[in-house]
Amino acid sequence: MDRDSDDFLPPPECPVFEPSWAEFRDPLGYIAKIRPIAEKSGICKIRPPADWQPPFAVEVDNFRFTPRIQRLNELEAQTRVKLNYLDQIAKFWEIQGSSLKIPNVERRMLDLYSLSKIVVEEGGYEAICKDRRWARVAQRLNYPPGKNIGSLLRSHYERIIYPYEMFQSGASLVECNAYPYDSEDKDKEYKPHSITLRQSVQPKFSSYSRRAKKLQLEPEPTEEDIEKNPELKKLQIYGAGPKMMGLGLMAKDKTLQKKDKGVTCPPLVMVQKEPTEGGKVAPALSNKDLSHSPEPCPKMTMRLRKNHGSTMLIDSFICRICSRRDEDDKLLFCDGCNDNYHIFCLLPPVAEIPKGIWKCPKCILAECKRPPETFGFEQATQEYTLQSFGEMADSFKANYFNMPVHMVPTEVVEKEFWRLVSSIEEDVTVEYGADIHSKEFGSGFPVRSSKQNLSPEEEEYAASGWNLNVMPVLDQSVLCHINADISGMKVPWLYVGMVFSAFCWHIEDHWSYSINYLHWGEPKTWYGVPSIAAEHLEEVMKRLTPELFDSQPDLLHQLVTLMNPNTLMSHGVPVVRTNQCAGEFVITFPRAYHSGFNQGYNFAEAVNFCTADWLPAGRQCIEHYRRLRRYCVFSHEELICKMAAFPEKLDLNLAVAVHKEMFIMVQEERRLRKALLDKGITEAEREAFELLPDDERQCVKCKTTCFLSALACYDCPDGLVCLSHINDLCKCSSSRQYLRYRYTLDELPTMLHKLKIWAESFDSWANKVRAALEIEDGRKRSFEELRALESEARERRFPDSELFQRLKNCLSEAEACVSQVLKLVSSQDVRTETPQLTLPQLQILFKQMANLPCAMHQIGDVKDFLEQVEAYQAEAREALTSLPSNLGLLKSLLEKGQQLGVEVPEAHQLQQQVEQAQWLNEVKQALAPSVPQGSLVIMQKLLVMGAKIASSPSVDKARAELQELLTIAECWEEKAHFCLETRQKHPPATLETIIHEAENIPVHLPNIQTLKEALKKAYAWIADVNEIQNSDHYPCLDDLEGLVAVGRDLPVRLEELRHLELQVLTAYSWKEKASKTFLRKNSCYTLLEVLCPCADAGSDSIKRSRWMEKQLGLYTSDSELLGLSAQELRDPGSVIIAFKEGEQKEKEGILQLRRINSAKSNPLSSSSTVSSSASICVCGQVPTRVGAVQCDLCQDWFHGQCVTVPRLLSSLKPSSPSSPLLAWWEWDTKFLCPLCMRSRRPRLETILALLVALQRLPVRLPEGEALQCLTERAIGWQDRARQALASENVTTLSRQLAELRQQLQAEPRPNNIYSSLPSSDVHKKNSGNSVPKVQGLLEDGNCLTAPEKIAPGEVSDLDLLTSLLPELTGPVLQMPEATRAPLEELMMEGDLLEVSLDENHRIWQLLQAGQPPDIERIRTLLELEKPKHQCNRMRGQAVEKLQEQRRKPKMDQCRKSENLIQEDQKSKRARSSGIKLMESYEKTQFEKETDCTNTALAPSADHSPTLTWNQNSLKQNSSPAASHPSSTPLRQLSYPHQQVL
Repeated sequence: MDRDSDDFLPPPECPVFEPSWAEFRDPLGYIAKIRPIAEKSGICKIRPPADWQPPFAVEVDNFRFTPRIQRLNELEAQTRVKLNYLDQIAKFWEIQGSSLKIPNVERRMLDLYSLSKIVVEEGGYEAICKDRRWARVAQRLNYPPGKNIGSLLRSHYERIIYPYEMFQSGASLVECNAYPYDSEDKDKEYKPHSITLRQSVQPKFSSYSRRAKKLQLEPEPTEEDIEKNPELKKLQIYGAGPKMMGLGLMAKDKTLQKKDKGVTCPPLVMVQKEPTEGGKVAPALSNKDLSHSPEPCPKMTMRLRKNHGSTMLIDSFICRICSRRDEDDKLLFCDGCNDNYHIFCLLPPVAEIPKGIWKCPKCILAECKRPPETFGFEQATQEYTLQSFGEMADSFKANYFNMPVHMVPTEVVEKEFWRLVSSIEEDVTVEYGADIHSKEFGSGFPVRSSKQNLSPEEEEYAASGWNLNVMPVLDQSVLCHINADISGMKVPWLYVGMVFSAFCWHIEDHWSYSINYLHWGEPKTWYGVPSIAAEHLEEVMKRLTPELFDSQPDLLHQLVTLMNPNTLMSHGVPVVRTNQCAGEFVITFPRAYHSGFNQGYNFAEAVNFCTADWLPAGRQCIEHYRRLRRYCVFSHEELICKMAAFPEKLDLNLAVAVHKEMFIMVQEERRLRKALLDKGITEAEREAFELLPDDERQCVKCKTTCFLSALACYDCPDGLVCLSHINDLCKCSSSRQYLRYRYTLDELPTMLHKLKIWAESFDSWANKVRAALEIEDGRKRSFEELRALESEARERRFPDSELFQRLKNCLSEAEACVSQVLKLVSSQDVRTETPQLTLPQLQILFKQMANLPCAMHQIGDVKDFLEQVEAYQAEAREALTSLPSNLGLLKSLLEKGQQLGVEVPEAHQLQQQVEQAQWLNEVKQALAPSVPQGSLVIMQKLLVMGAKIASSPSVDKARAELQELLTIAECWEEKAHFCLETRQKHPPATLETIIHEAENIPVHLPNIQTLKEALKKAYAWIADVNEIQNSDHYPCLDDLEGLVAVGRDLPVRLEELRHLELQVLTAYSWKEKASKTFLRKNSCYTLLEVLCPCADAGSDSIKRSRWMEKQLGLYTSDSELLGLSAQELRDPGSVIIAFKEGEQKEKEGILQLRRINSAKSNPLSSSSTVSSSASICVCGQVPTRVGAVQCDLCQDWFHGQCVTVPRLLSSLKPSSPSSPLLAWWEWDTKFLCPLCMRSRRPRLETILALLVALQRLPVRLPEGEALQCLTERAIGWQDRARQALASENVTTLSRQLAELRQQLQAEPRPNNIYSSLPSSDVHKKNSGNSVPKVQGLLEDGNCLTAPEKIAPGEVSDLDLLTSLLPELTGPVLQMPEATRAPLEELMMEGDLLEVSLDENHRIWQLLQAGQPPDIERIRTLLELEKPKHQCNRMRGQAVEKLQEQRRKPKMDQCRKSENLIQEDQKSKRARSSGIKLMESYEKTQFEKETDCTNTALAPSADHSPTLTWNQNSLKQNSSPAASHPSSTPLRQLSYPHQQVL
């Protein structure tokens, strides 16, 4: 129900006009000019010229005024209705001794008025309860559904509104289930606005006020009256009194709340119809809990009735309900009507006599039904100057918006204003200095007076029509004929505003115009409604707030009521707005409703004015006032008659309008007087109504000010009525009534006739002028006659009409023609070189003189001279057209033409004929066939010369031919240049068309020649493409790239080029994907090198040198890999044959290399010496015995720090916590050097996906063919490996290995596992945690035990693994040589493959188990891992210490700071030493490789069952076709050093 003012949408803007200085000089004329546009909006804004700035003439020091007080939420109509309703409920409950507290529902105050209204609209309380429609009521109040709000609203209605509604209707209350409300502390106590009481305080009306005739309200009650009247005193103070408990109304005494807290059903006020002594029914009030009063009442009016000595008094003490006199000690005395009631006769009965003031139900009902007083503004008690008011206004606005006043946007103020006027909870009060009389306080404009002398500038503005003191009394204004100074209409009013101060919806008195000028200050926001929607606005406001209009029908004439423009617009009322800034005018049109408010401190001035077009609206306004019984400011009839009495003083437009109004008024007066005669009233007497005061000639019925006539009674001399209400004067006989008239019915037509003669004098003159100008009788008037008509108009001050303007234009044209004829005659007498007229001008002159409505005797001479010139023109034309030309004749004609004194076009043509002939001869020579091509410069020169020659058909034709030829040549050159240079290329057909058409131009075009050559190359390119596309094989990538490069350089759009580019792009995309799959980050190998077999694998020096070249970026050739040239690589068969040969060479080479490297000395043996046959690491140095590892494929030795070696700790991740740790053959100890393992070695499934994508490529790639060969080789090896693994011997070995693993898993660990540990860790052996420690070594996801979790003194994982080395025994399998040899050969071939296969890892585990454990390699790997592990351990210790310090409570701040600094220093030293140790260990690693090189060998972190696959797979399926778990690609592994980094 509530309107959301935060969503206020500003109405559209009104028209804004900016007159020029010429328009601004006539104010009323300019307003009449813009009226057709502006009147449609009701209001408009006018911005004067920039330099029109009148000085501010108010004496600031002497200007003192008393403003009005405006409470914003009382201005808005709908909000005022709600406040009045709340005041009535508050009054009802206050009389009952309780204060009204409005509950909050869903965090907003409950709208009791809307709740009551909706309940009535839904059928009433009983109907809603019966149909259970309280949820619908909540929905209409915009509460969210589903929260049982309907029941809560019913409870509030029963407690607060229902008793009041029952008293209003006079019906009896029924018992209802009113729920107790426990959240009374959250309710907001309502403080009544006391609008009706405050409106009894009326401001003093100025003696100048035009609204002094309005109904005056009651005078303000004095303090003595309030003291004498307890009811008035209570209504004013709303003080303490007995309170009714349980009705949602808080008693003043807190103890009473606690006492009655246990009441479950609140007592209700009951009204009962009882018969009285007169037979009427009187209401009876029952109030159960009115026995308490928080404070004693100083004047106790409720008292027990005792025995009295007077029988008369005893008879008066009768209960009005039971009509008995007994038990007078229980009689209640009403302080309102003095009636008596037994406390037990009331329903419900009262337990004891209440203290304080008590009223019966009949008095309460009368009090609540008292009609509201007329609403108006209060007058402030403080008097202000402009300075003090401005300081107050600026301070209020700055504090309210919390920012400087000039920085508050007008949109923010506008939204906040409409929010405040619609708010019931927020009471914001402002002051407005409105309707300040300028006669008393001085106008803001300079005014001429005898008291002071004005400066020249002030004199200019004092006489300006835009001065609001001057505009109402201009000659075109109607108000200048009113002698009295009507305040606000003829005399301006002043307005001093502050922010939020408002002027409410209203129309001007008598529906007149108004003009408002803002002298200075912040803007004033206006809203306007056009006159055509005035009745619609009134209807909407009456429909939405009928309560206000029922008590005050002329509410909209009181300027005290607002309504939100959005509300009006939603009901179809057109509303416009504008912001009036300083120095701007706002005009309101007749019957245009307008309102607004001030944005801040400002000073404005306003006045009314009426023009001739207002008279019909003024007459309609009087009829409207008569229906509303509203007082008039002046008599409209008197104004019309006064103007009609002196018609010669009227402006002609005004006279015409007055005549129309006077005619209507006379006809109406005749009708009314005839009705008076029909009634039998014959007595009459003349009355000079204009001499009577207005209050003595007002109709007692409609309050209209009478002038033409009135009906009076001899027996009732105090009143009279207008003739429209002759039946409402009195009940006396018609013979005692008589007519009082101002003019007889004979005098009125006489006045009308005079007015008509004056108004028709213009019509008579206009008819004469119209007959003369239009030559209606066929006779042209003389110049003197027309001049006489013009003089008559000036003398009689006829309006500047269109006819008058035509007359003046005719006279001006006649004078101009006479002047030209005189000049022509003088030029013939005295020969001049420059002719006075041209022949067309002479012809126009003759036609103009013939068409003028004025008779001119010079027209005959002009006609003869024109015929002479036309004859000469005919002779010249004949000479020009004759061929061949006669030069003598031409010369004579030229001389004759100079004597005429008139410029003839043919004379100039004769002079140019010779020049044209010479130029044509030159053009013929230039276009002769003997002239070679390439004459663009010559043609351009001829065109320049031709531009200076007079135009003729032959010249134009030659010039056009030259221009066309030159234009065509330049156009084709530009087209060719555009085709050669533009980015948007054209197809060959287009270029061929351009070249073909340009060949027809007989001019050399260099760009066309260049385009021919480009097109020739394009056709050759297309032929090459077709040849490649039509071959038996897909084209090679190199060939396509060459064609794409050539095609891009050609300035021709080749459709095949886009297709080729797409093929190249697709090929490179596949190649990039394959490179990411195979090549490691920063790999020194190309994709083709990785995919092809290493043919020089047998030569360690060649292989190593080439690897070094690749590391340095010196070796980039791929064509030498298979021993094929670039041309041979294009043949698929050659590639396949070469790949097969390369496989064999690689195998033979690696066998030879293994033999060579096996013969080299072992760096780990103590007897090894450096010799020429010693191994050389990738760093170029001979590996020493410490940290040297041997490649399992090439058998060469390398520094463990220079290459990437397996990580034992990261690889030992079992499938279950109880996995055996002593299964050493499952440890990741396999190592391949970077020379043997050149790629990531992806899985076969990944490679197959690449092959599928390769099949879709329409391009041949060497890499693709190499990948196919590699895949076939890998699949072949996989088949052979599976066959070997599925053999009976190998299957038996695998089963034995699985059983051994189960035994190791089932056996418990020995307790002497720490026997080999260092002495510093022996004390930990008997701690009871030794066995669980060994069993839980592998519980971490990536390593045995995280180094950060090892406390000082504990055994690390590396130490544990080192302690296990003596216990490793082997071989665990007895593998015969016949079985080992094939497996080793398969193992070697599998290691040569750049593919990861699960069979490779299975074979490796079997071979490991069939030989003793390589203790030295394991020890070397552990030693290489120690630096990293120690670094992580020291870092973890430092982090643990810091965390421990943070967990300590804050005991001593100083001691804590010192300890923290010491610990930080220790941790920094430990961390720095660990980091240095780690850097020395990994320096070489990051220089060589950043990715792990043992993808196929190392178990994946995401696939933990890799090490235990043999055992589990044999258990589940021992068949050769059993599925094998897949290993994880290298890029998915995570190592401890990678995690730390």
